Amino acid sequence: MELLKEIASVSGKGGLFRILKPTRNGVILETIDEKKTKLAANSNERVSILKEISVYTTGEESSKSLEEVLRSIHKLFGFDLKVSTKSSDAELRAFMEKVVSDYDAERVYCSDIKKLISWYGILAKNFSEIFTEEKKTEEKKEVAKEAVEEAALEVKPKAKAKEPAKEKEEKAKPKTASKTTKK
Repeated sequence: MELLKEIASVSGKGGLFRILKPTRNGVILETIDEKKTKLAANSNERVSILKEISVYTTGEESSKSLEEVLRSIHKLFGFDLKVSTKSSDAELRAFMEKVVSDYDAERVYCSDIKKLISWYGILAKNFSEIFTEEKKTEEKKEVAKEAVEEAALEVKPKAKAKEPAKEKEEKAKPKTASKTTKK
């Protein structure tokens, strides 16, 4: 999901934004909707790139990347989440439990889950190809892996014949002519 490097969230503003270009003291953003409204986010506004966002977990790793969470949502629910930002707190927590079983319920608030659902909806509506491309890429990787494994089975390295120890020693000695004299 290379696209996540180009998409950001701005604190205090709803929705997601495509990063167009940096400025001297901020970035120029464009809304991801039909209007395509452009705005400049100054350096004092909190702009978060989706690729850098993660969800707190209680497992060995203390977080899981947003990319992994979005893939998990798509794998489990497709484009029909069965929950919305207006769902009850219990429904939101149950949804999150299905998506990330070891999420940290103390540090992940319902407002965070609502934001996640909203972002997934925006991405699914405007960039649905990122989820289908991901499947195609995974299938291609699997086919390539199988081809490499088959090729490795077909090619067997030739075993080298071992030289006897005496021959090795003789080869290592420098050859010199010896003279014998008779008296």
